[in-house]
Amino acid sequence: MVYKHGSEETDLSTSEGEDSSWITWFCGLRGNELLCEVDEDYIQDDFNLCGLQGLIPFYDYALDMILDNDSLSGDIDSEEHSEIESAAEQLYGLIHARYIVTSRGLNAMHEKYKKADFGCCPRFFCEGQPCLPVGTSDIPHNGSVKIYCPKCEDIYLPRCKYQSNIDGACIGTTFPHLFLMTFPSAKPSAAVQQYVPKVFGFKLHKDST
Repeated sequence: MVYKHGSEETDLSTSEGEDSSWITWFCGLRGNELLCEVDEDYIQDDFNLCGLQGLIPFYDYALDMILDNDSLSGDIDSEEHSEIESAAEQLYGLIHARYIVTSRGLNAMHEKYKKADFGCCPRFFCEGQPCLPVGTSDIPHNGSVKIYCPKCEDIYLPRCKYQSNIDGACIGTTFPHLFLMTFPSAKPSAAVQQYVPKVFGFKLHKDST
């Protein structure tokens, strides 16, 4: 099976000769390391998708593409197929934001956090603290995803430029904080060191700038 992503085609056949699902393929794309695989039974429950139909063009086709249901008829041209693929990516992102604040979703993201799949804090005094993804808005197309450091409690741009292409609404504003409430052992102690600017060994006065 082959999926097109942008101008590229990706073969989904594994080395064992089996086909990968659309969800596995999409989460495996470079830059999508911040996303986890949403259980298909969660997506198949209409209650979990309430309110999304009006936000996504080609909703039914996009949902079928995510679930690998072969509903795309032969009369769909390449331009429409590209639009459906884009709609499927948007729909999956919004579903993902809902899924990761459920018990199963939090556990899935916890496994990724333990492996530092979300990256580490770039701040020197945080000493490589694993981070969590966060959105600055729950509204689609209103900002890209950021990474949140639970040690210094600040947010940063992802180091990978491909991750910066992810809409922040795919994660949402709630996830990292609910995550740390659910897994309190994952929250590190606050950073105690802070960089102090000096000139010839003397601290700069706060009014010097």
